[in-house]
Amino acid sequence: MKVPETQYRSFIEQYDGPVKKNERLSAYTTFRTGGEADLFIDVTDADQLSRVVILARRMELPFFIIGGGSNLLVSDAGYRGLIIRNSIRRLEVKDTDLFAGAGESLDETVDFSTTRSLTGLEFAAGIWGTVGGAIYGNAGAFGSQIGAVLKYAELVDPDGNIRIEQNRYFQFSYRHSILKETDETIVYACLQMVSGDREAIRKRTEEIRQLRTHKHPTTPCSAGCFFKNIEDSSQPNGKLAAGKLLDEVGAKDMRVGGAAVFGEHANIIINTGQATSKDIRQLADILKEKVKKKFGIELTEEIRCLGEF
Repeated sequence: MKVPETQYRSFIEQYDGPVKKNERLSAYTTFRTGGEADLFIDVTDADQLSRVVILARRMELPFFIIGGGSNLLVSDAGYRGLIIRNSIRRLEVKDTDLFAGAGESLDETVDFSTTRSLTGLEFAAGIWGTVGGAIYGNAGAFGSQIGAVLKYAELVDPDGNIRIEQNRYFQFSYRHSILKETDETIVYACLQMVSGDREAIRKRTEEIRQLRTHKHPTTPCSAGCFFKNIEDSSQPNGKLAAGKLLDEVGAKDMRVGGAAVFGEHANIIINTGQATSKDIRQLADILKEKVKKKFGIELTEEIRCLGEF
């Protein structure tokens, strides 16, 4: 839906900070695809995020909040409205509580906790994206998930209100939190860590990073696993790997335009250099259809699609 130019001008006039126009979103996603956002703002603290949200709501301006863009596929047509990037930074330790801004790199937060001899985040070593995005999607690996270490978090709701909620509020489950239903945004998180041996923690994080390098791309060109694993109590860790099903339908030989399935992992779609978001979306749809036809299972995306496809 096209937004009137007068609406944009009015927003820029009333907002007390810098606003970018026609910002290409491919620079802000790990797929490195996507068109332009009509307006774009970086926010660096809770009050700023609250003000932007309140103003956009009051002016009925469509907006969408992004983090590290590691679980996001943006349409080639871009986004008609305002993109707000959550760039709130903070890394601090009090006793064994680790305070992290939502815009902090999750992988760098793992290293920060390691240097402080705190254990609990090793599973997240090498995962792209931000702390806020990880909580939003309850990121996990190797049988662990971030919801298990979250103590509480500060949020901004869709009306711009700021408040703190404890772990139980988030209703964590596999790749899910209540934030996917409430459209609230993390500002910072308090992670409940445990004191440990620094060298043992460092060794474990490096082991996990090495495992990732064998199964995942090492440079931004994908969003990691495209589809969720299927909950199945008869399987190890209670999940049937989507990658296993995709492997069995020959996914690794498939491509559409510049989008291809990663040779080391059938559940990862990569941009080989010239892919469009349309290529990626079409390839994902083909993969879903093949799995459904052979196994009768409907795969569910881990990633979010933004804009018109």
